[in-house]
Amino acid sequence: MGTPGTSGKRPDKYVHQLKERQKVESDVFDRRTLLHVSKLIKKGVLSNLDYPVSTGKESIVFKATAPSGAPLAVKIYKISTSIFSRKGDYIKGDPRFEKIKWSEKDVVYAFAKKEFKNLEICEKAGVHAPKPVILEGNAVVMDFLGDEKLPYPRLIQTICEERQMRMVLEDMRKLYRAGLVHADLSEYNILVANDGTTWLIDWGQGVPLAHPKALEFLERDVRNVLSYFRKFGFGMDFEEALKFIKS
Repeated sequence: MGTPGTSGKRPDKYVHQLKERQKVESDVFDRRTLLHVSKLIKKGVLSNLDYPVSTGKESIVFKATAPSGAPLAVKIYKISTSIFSRKGDYIKGDPRFEKIKWSEKDVVYAFAKKEFKNLEICEKAGVHAPKPVILEGNAVVMDFLGDEKLPYPRLIQTICEERQMRMVLEDMRKLYRAGLVHADLSEYNILVANDGTTWLIDWGQGVPLAHPKALEFLERDVRNVLSYFRKFGFGMDFEEALKFIKS
């Protein structure tokens, strides 16, 4: 009989980690995506795709490293998922994507392009959002918001302060003046830096004010933000907040 722990079998936790890694790779790295990542490396944008820091139904965000050693984030939209077909409202009505072909691949690529363009608008408007670097197919490269290895925590993972509510509303105001609505804002896609600054992420659903549902989406964003901060005793009237954003 062998000594316990020396049978050559991997501990359960390592088997679980291996299965999770294989699942991530099978979900994301189809042939086209591998080609896009390869192009980013050949262009000198990336030297390495390090590890996933956020996994969702639609996309996976990786911590990456630039040739200079600087940290980057790479958001890869999954081509293998059909969830985007249920989100047509965010593409239809957006004048920037009137000529889109409605194949699964084209819709996924449109969401990646949409995110990149929205990040460009944020940068020009001075909104606290990741700085866009480059778009390559279904891969959006942007600044990494976090410490050396880990991203900043989400708002829902922190103890909130009233000033953070006002920071978010101020960024929504800047965004509105730039003609854009986030359209998916909540405590899950707001990061909080070490100094308490809030950063808005996940811009794939953002729509211009010309979109027929822009004001509906804006009002939903405002309600989500106010509802969450209200749990911590920081209140603001909905109409007052909406008027501030539109002023």
